[in-house]
Amino acid sequence: MTTANVCNWQPYTPPKNEDKYYHPRSGAYGRPNFAIRQDESSTRPTSRPVGSPRSLILPHTDEAGDPYYIGDIYEQSQVRLKMSKPVDSNGASLTPYLDHIDRLTDNGWPQLRYLADWMRATTAPPKLKLLRQQDTNERASRVKVALLEFDAVSITRYDISTAEHLASLCPRSSTGSKELTSRLFVVEDLSRDVIETLGSHLDIDPMFFRGHISDYTWYNTRDPWIELPDIDLVSRNRSFCHVRYSSTRYFRDRKSYSLARIEAGGFNVLRRIDRDGNWVPGANIPDSDVGTVRSKMSYWVRPRKAKDSDPVIAVLLVDPSLTEGFPLWGNYNDFSACPSLADAVPQRPPRGSIFENIIYQLQNMPAQDVETITRDPRALFQRPLYVVCAEWQTLLRYSNTRLSQLEWEIEDPYLRHLQEDLSTTLDKIHTWRRRLPIYKTLVSEVLTKVIHRDHFAYASTNSLLLLEQDFEIILEELNRLHERAERIMAVVTAVMSIEESKKALQQNRSLARLTYLAVTFVPLSFVSSFFAMNEDVTRLGRTFWIYSAVAIPVTLLALVVVRFSDTVVNVSRRFLR
Repeated sequence: MTTANVCNWQPYTPPKNEDKYYHPRSGAYGRPNFAIRQDESSTRPTSRPVGSPRSLILPHTDEAGDPYYIGDIYEQSQVRLKMSKPVDSNGASLTPYLDHIDRLTDNGWPQLRYLADWMRATTAPPKLKLLRQQDTNERASRVKVALLEFDAVSITRYDISTAEHLASLCPRSSTGSKELTSRLFVVEDLSRDVIETLGSHLDIDPMFFRGHISDYTWYNTRDPWIELPDIDLVSRNRSFCHVRYSSTRYFRDRKSYSLARIEAGGFNVLRRIDRDGNWVPGANIPDSDVGTVRSKMSYWVRPRKAKDSDPVIAVLLVDPSLTEGFPLWGNYNDFSACPSLADAVPQRPPRGSIFENIIYQLQNMPAQDVETITRDPRALFQRPLYVVCAEWQTLLRYSNTRLSQLEWEIEDPYLRHLQEDLSTTLDKIHTWRRRLPIYKTLVSEVLTKVIHRDHFAYASTNSLLLLEQDFEIILEELNRLHERAERIMAVVTAVMSIEESKKALQQNRSLARLTYLAVTFVPLSFVSSFFAMNEDVTRLGRTFWIYSAVAIPVTLLALVVVRFSDTVVNVSRRFLR
């Protein structure tokens, strides 16, 4: 299923040396290489994205340009019009699942249009003009899947890197003499080939993939990527769920942050990094920053249509992990108790990869949890939710840290002097006042649509209720942080008003000084002007009387007009009526 899409347009003319792939860290060109290598600045293993420079640009940025060239929601999709689907030598379609999505799009499910465009573009459709043919081919054929097969006594892992291998493992329900109780496909990132293979072989609802491919928190009225929520009655009957969360990443300098954005641009699914920008003098390295990554995790269970003894078939979609930067505060602890001194310490994979971390957690499920899977397939989603919960706990601690630093800036005159005024602090608190309600919404969705969901597939129990208290604690803490941010906002506004009043008082004092100077120098100016009328002072007698006869009445008239100007205006209005 690696036949390339055929594109009828040429989005741009590449530079002469862009026929090769580009390594963003070194700035060098070379052959594609996805091998793990060592980072130059540390000993952490990292995997750098490769591709033409323009293919690594994130959409909805100045570099990417106007995203509506693909057509807005009220127009026909330009991606569908100008890109044909892969076919074999006989002209038969190689994408039956994409054909199915097209039929659904035209017959009552218009929001699947974006998924169809995504599969044609092999990534977020607004990036299509940035991709060369070899970029499209590489993205379409990406496959990073781990199949976990559970039987009564063991958990077996199969690593899959091609669509053909994935297709061969989809149908089976046993391995030799062992009857499988459940099978879980863990997928990192998505691609056209993965969606096509899993969707067609397992008959997956396309809305499952549609809900995972983007990271938007709000929409414009023209957006073709709009994702309207289902009514609760419909969503309760679906055999899948989505969990949105934010993960945190620390960057030592601006270059590291820029490289992380480039790395995120290499993902197929749209995931962006929201920069914090709350640098605090004396507490942070200059130009260092923390980014919050918009993340998703999606879980699907195949409804049972045959006998109840069929194994549980499930798919778990997780995001690719950034390798640039560091997990904030070195990442969270393991979810199990520390081994005793007499016990061996288990070897676990590096903590940088969410994909590997979740597989490790699933492979170490207690036996009683494995037995629960056949009665409640949500038991397979319990361990991945541990990871989501830990990410939220890290973000909570970080949010508390930044709000405490903002309070410190208000209290410490030295920090206010470094910031020149409180307008910078005000901008920072505005960021948290905007983000915290979004975080509250995401956690509330987990509680209402995942944990508190009564009906899910054929489950007779709810294994996720064990996490109810953890997510309620997170939501309660987010409410406290939001209220705290509002209080800080009120304090900052009050302090700024006091400082403005002090500045106004200082200006009034300056004006008073100017008044004193005027009282001193105006008479002197008058005397000098008077005596300048004639060189002979003895001849000024008649001039003086004429001056007085004119100047004094004019001055008195001006004072009267100024004093009674309001009365004169009111009388004039009455007379004109």
